[in-house]
Amino acid sequence: MRPRLRPLLVVSALLLLSACKQEVAQNTTPKDMTPETLGHYCQMNLLEHPGPKAQVFLEGNPAPLFFSQVRDAIAYMRGPEQVAPILILYVNDMGKAGATWDRPGDGNWIAATEAFYVVGSKRMGGMGAPETVPFSSKERAEAFAVAEGGHVLTLNDITDDMVLAPVEAVADQAVDDADFDDRLRALPNKAGG
Repeated sequence: MRPRLRPLLVVSALLLLSACKQEVAQNTTPKDMTPETLGHYCQMNLLEHPGPKAQVFLEGNPAPLFFSQVRDAIAYMRGPEQVAPILILYVNDMGKAGATWDRPGDGNWIAATEAFYVVGSKRMGGMGAPETVPFSSKERAEAFAVAEGGHVLTLNDITDDMVLAPVEAVADQAVDDADFDDRLRALPNKAGG
């Protein structure tokens, strides 16, 4: 009888051990930015840059990746470079009371899938590129689009070329080039005298 009892005890012990194992869900509660919060791509302090921000939680990573522009986070989400599956992407709700372009706010994070985005406005994000501006309210997004230009889209309506295409800084570059040329002409001619 002992030989038959031994396999039964082993199976019973395994069942008890598996019943005791608790699955621990990863905490994906959005985190507020601090002076130590750095952008994933730029590695710069996010509080020093204007415009809405984003944070991405990756499976197995308790700390989110922060992005200095919402556009960059959407590009990251659609690009091939993730090291783990994305659990959730949060964006600042720019329609929330107290949110301003220079201080997009704390505690006003919303899931990116629930936001309405203004694409093509005249507002530039924290890194000087066109921004994809998120709102929890379609009405507030529409009001922003009337005031700042652009059109309102959902996350699924934003095409890859809207967030993955290179950014051209033609107007700024022309001013910088003209300024550089003017400064070169103003230098004394060392070769002639």
